[in-house]
Amino acid sequence: MPAFQPTDEPLGDGPPPGPVVDTRDWSDHVIVCGLHGVALRTVEQLFLAGIRVVVVDEDPEPRLVSVVEGWGIPYIARSAHLSDPLLAAGLNGATAVICAESSDLLTLETALLVRDLRPDVRVVVHLDNPAVGRAVEGITGVGSVLDVAGLFAPSVIDACLGRSAHDLTLGGQHFVVEEVTATADGTLREGYGDLAPIGVLAGHQEELAACPGRDHPVHAGDQVTMLGTPAQFHAAGIEPSVHQEDVAPLHRRGLRRVGLALRDTADYFDAPVRATLYVGVVIFIISTLVLRLFYVTEVDGHMSWIESMYFTVETTATVGFGDFSFAQQSTALQVFAVLLIIASTTFVSLLFAFVTNALVSRRIEASLGRARVRGTENHVILVGLGSVGMRVLEGLHERGREVVVIERDEDNRYASQARLLGVRVILGDATLRRTLDAANLSTASAVAVLTSDDMTNIETGLAIRDGLGDRWEDVPVILRVFDRSLGHRLEETFDFRHVWSTAAIAAPWFVGAAIGMGVLATFYVGRQPFLVARLTVREGGGLVGVRMIDLTANVRVVALDRGAAGDHLEHPPRRDTRFAAGDRAYLAGPYDELMQVVRQDQAPAVAGA
Repeated sequence: MPAFQPTDEPLGDGPPPGPVVDTRDWSDHVIVCGLHGVALRTVEQLFLAGIRVVVVDEDPEPRLVSVVEGWGIPYIARSAHLSDPLLAAGLNGATAVICAESSDLLTLETALLVRDLRPDVRVVVHLDNPAVGRAVEGITGVGSVLDVAGLFAPSVIDACLGRSAHDLTLGGQHFVVEEVTATADGTLREGYGDLAPIGVLAGHQEELAACPGRDHPVHAGDQVTMLGTPAQFHAAGIEPSVHQEDVAPLHRRGLRRVGLALRDTADYFDAPVRATLYVGVVIFIISTLVLRLFYVTEVDGHMSWIESMYFTVETTATVGFGDFSFAQQSTALQVFAVLLIIASTTFVSLLFAFVTNALVSRRIEASLGRARVRGTENHVILVGLGSVGMRVLEGLHERGREVVVIERDEDNRYASQARLLGVRVILGDATLRRTLDAANLSTASAVAVLTSDDMTNIETGLAIRDGLGDRWEDVPVILRVFDRSLGHRLEETFDFRHVWSTAAIAAPWFVGAAIGMGVLATFYVGRQPFLVARLTVREGGGLVGVRMIDLTANVRVVALDRGAAGDHLEHPPRRDTRFAAGDRAYLAGPYDELMQVVRQDQAPAVAGA
């Protein structure tokens, strides 16, 4: 197999295609059906793991074909939902088939065909529709159907909520991943006992030490990510954090809501309504003064100020209770009464008309997605309502967070579902400041930009950065960008902190499902994605007899499930603990490091280990 080093540079045209490779008689390889998005990253990661791959796709992008052929990976340019291309790709000897075509229909057709041709092969299916996925999973097996949106959404939701804790279930036991701030200098062992250190970010420099040893020194202010059971956290004097929506006192929140309501109610008073109200105030003042000075009753003489105001309102409202009348007043005052009646009825009619127009206009704008969102604070702005955006929206809604959606496409298939959840959807261009103002960016607590177009996401992210101003450091902005190298440059150049790729996060799940390494969770330590995975030690593999301390990869063995010894979960395993065939090892670390462990397990066992 030719040597290959992965790169974060944008995918280019690559070298010219190499010689055609006959893969019909291959064995112990993986067939990937499709070459779009997550499929490309999956092919790359399989190659990095030292696993032979064959790609089958009828209509991929030519530059992607050049890339995989440049890696020395055979490519068959035929439809995978026909039996001949699958057999030519070595289906009879393959260990797994990953179905990740350009549409759910093609993926479904391919998966069913593979199951018919080889019922015993491991099938991994990428489907966006959860209902279809559950049905297919009944045929292809539990855990065989993966949804990229469902895999990516939890990380976005946690970032939007500002959560630093993640719940895990390993071997039937509850574990927690928690990020804490070191309060004193010392070693990890001194400060955190048996908790498994996952990563240390040194001060403000964000220099990551991945899976350090327990004797690794930390200093006050360092960000330390630990993994352990709730009991281990309690023994270390740490209580796993729970995100709180609003810690302000109840009366302050009430006053804040009233202030927001008053401010946003003022938006309804456009120029015609304000002009009419000004005229009404003038009429009221003049009438009150005239009645107070010139209206005389037989019993009490001049009216009081309260009676003058009361008679003015009564005349303006055309109520006429009969307690006051102009019949016995002077001719001048009667002429004034005529003018007052005409002016006041005109004022009331215009006021009703303008207010009705304003209300109806706002309702029409709201139904068309063009109205400004009112009365919101501490909400999440979600830009892009595709399959990923909808999963994030549902997750935030389940957690009781208020969400405002900005979507450019008026015919978006998910817009009606969002409105059924009571979520306000603004139809507009999120790269424009006016659209962001309509979503109340100034009071938002987080923004997630999740459209499927990298350039749109970048433009929107920069517009949000400009709109947030001084709040940029305090408001998490999650940016979805497929190109990892571009994402790194955005982080370094414009100080974005959450530039993530759906394909980069989802690809390890597909690889794990294909090779039998179960990925259980993904989370970020600083800007580095980490995985928690379960690996069964292979009989005769390179991990058998290896001590924890002798692992070449920079990973953390969180727990061992000694299946052969009565299903006993050993955590934390000690440095001298040795792997045995059949052990289920729960590992945490960066993806590349986990792949080193997989390669070590696939290698033959070392004699005398």
